[in-house]
Amino acid sequence: MRDGRIWPASKVRMAEWSRIEWAKIARRIRVPLGFAFAVLYFWLARPTWRWLALGGLLIVPGLVIRALASGHVRKNEALATSGPYAYTRNPLYLGSLLMGVGFAVAARSWWVGVALVVMFFAIYVPVIRDEEAFLRGKFPEFEEYARRVPRMLPRIIRHARADETTGGFSFDLYLKHREWNALLGTVLMVAALVVKMRWFS
Repeated sequence: MRDGRIWPASKVRMAEWSRIEWAKIARRIRVPLGFAFAVLYFWLARPTWRWLALGGLLIVPGLVIRALASGHVRKNEALATSGPYAYTRNPLYLGSLLMGVGFAVAARSWWVGVALVVMFFAIYVPVIRDEEAFLRGKFPEFEEYARRVPRMLPRIIRHARADETTGGFSFDLYLKHREWNALLGTVLMVAALVVKMRWFS
């Protein structure tokens, strides 16, 4: 039943299939789409030192959250519930969202903000749901974890499992997941904005 109407089983299956297929497509295109968005972003950006500094107030925390989260993830081995994962189920995406908003502020462009919102809901929300469906099937404890920890906006009080064994932050995992790419990309984009301010304004 949906919106007060009973849907035929075939329509329900078709809707579910479409959702899963789009999530797969979104997962494949998000990286190249990100590069295309970076080019569009640089073209539309009208940065100033003040707005770049304001954007940095979100960009830096986003980078830190992503870095900390990457050091707690053991993909397909254990359910990550320590570090930032004790406050939100998707700290990597939360960090990316903060960085995106920060760069939108630095750009001083409504078009960048609109494009960011569209990308988040069209690309990242389906990917998040697909990943959580995978975790729900692989780790029986995910259901209890999801009940206590919000999907995106972090809770104030830390959630900890009594049998938590994932340990603390691992710099080796940070390197393994190549999270330093986020730092490198941020430095390059900030440098590009500075160049645009000084020579192309």
